[in-house]
Amino acid sequence: MTDNSSHDDADDPTVETDGGVAASAAQKHNDTDYLGAEVNILNPSTPYMRDHLRIVWSGFAVWVLAVWGPVTLTRLAPGPMTETMPILGFPLHYFLVAFGAPTSALILAFWYSRKRDALDEKYGIDHATTAKTGSGAEVAAADGGSEE
Repeated sequence: MTDNSSHDDADDPTVETDGGVAASAAQKHNDTDYLGAEVNILNPSTPYMRDHLRIVWSGFAVWVLAVWGPVTLTRLAPGPMTETMPILGFPLHYFLVAFGAPTSALILAFWYSRKRDALDEKYGIDHATTAKTGSGAEVAAADGGSEE
């Protein structure tokens, strides 16, 4: 049996890494001039903006289904949607709009915050850095920018 305690994992070809993807993304983020980049909601100019827009559009699609789905189903199939539910005694469409839409909004908010945190971590954005303002309050650069 050999002692591997002094063995460096960087020299071991069997150690799997992400292939430099995270480091590469963070470096690209650091090299990108976000203030000078064109902002186009249909064709973002930076990888971070493209990834963030994908998250926003996915959440928007789910929100549309959660809010307008029951209303549309009530118009298309009024019979089953307006029947009283046996357990709660409410019509199904009322329950889906009154309970489903707000609940889905809370779930979407939680989902978005988790996805945004993962995206910020991928691109090396740290919100923990704070700066003092003129009034003495501490603020964090929400865009990953530098202190002034």
